[in-house]
Amino acid sequence: MSMGKEKRAELASLLKILPPVEFCCVYGSALHPNNYNKSTMVDCILGVSDPMQWHSQNLKMNRDHYASSMVYLGGAKLITQVADEIGVGVHFNPFVSVNDEMFKYGVVRMHDLVEDVLNWETFYLSGRLQKPVQVLVDNLDIGNLNSINLKGAISAALLLLPAKFTEEHLYAKICSLSYMGDLRMLFAEDRNKVKKIVQVQFNLFQTMYKPLLEEYGAKGLLRFSSSDGQQAIVSQDCGLSVARSLVSSLPSKVRSQMGMKLGEKTKLSESGRVLREVVVGSREEAAECMRGVLRRKVMVSSARQAVSGLVAVGGVNAIRYLANKMEKAWKSWT
Repeated sequence: MSMGKEKRAELASLLKILPPVEFCCVYGSALHPNNYNKSTMVDCILGVSDPMQWHSQNLKMNRDHYASSMVYLGGAKLITQVADEIGVGVHFNPFVSVNDEMFKYGVVRMHDLVEDVLNWETFYLSGRLQKPVQVLVDNLDIGNLNSINLKGAISAALLLLPAKFTEEHLYAKICSLSYMGDLRMLFAEDRNKVKKIVQVQFNLFQTMYKPLLEEYGAKGLLRFSSSDGQQAIVSQDCGLSVARSLVSSLPSKVRSQMGMKLGEKTKLSESGRVLREVVVGSREEAAECMRGVLRRKVMVSSARQAVSGLVAVGGVNAIRYLANKMEKAWKSWT
């Protein structure tokens, strides 16, 4: 994703004061082309090879980024334990001020990031990376790996969409996958969040997904017809064989959970390997089953991460962060 030099420099200023990272991406409202609001927190995900070692270094450099309770009760070891055992492996430090810019950065083990991108293990980080992000550091080529995640997102969205839809509908459906079952959406998030994200970042979604959609078109899974505006009208075949193909494109973790509900059958591949396939009796049944699997993943992850966040950032910051979210939610309802 493209971003102005000035904005990139502001974001790089955070990395300069932290220990080295393997991966860094910015997500959320900081990517909005017209967002000049300095009071909005810039959200970042940082991938590191060893979180405990990284937090230990960072505590020496930036002790004030952490809740004092976490520092005094157990330091880097406790911070990592809370992230891994209560949360989904991510520790967030919010309200970090650098050069008059406010940041919230989440630190995750690279192994966990890769697992989630490829297999939708928790669907927490993979969901983030299905939406536009600005990658600033990528030593392990996560950007390339993420194309598998994006293809899975397209397949999941197509299963949930009707025979004909607009590009905007497709991106909104992709965007909504990681909010299904998110407990925060009930009371502490803007209820129009998905629509706003897609409308403001439509061009960024196009840049991300257009090449992959063309691949689907080349395979005959999608047909595009132009509309009056800048977006295409998309048609898909809703037949059973296409539904099976879409299910087979989902990450293995999701397929195995669907297989437990719908049943599995085995077949031999050309190379002689035994493959397990989900039994797809009808498109509607497969779509509903997948929706349930993803909803449960998101519900569990968002609940675990919310509790982990409350413990990790301390009472004052937790109340401050929740108040910001509640204000957005309130404005969207009034």
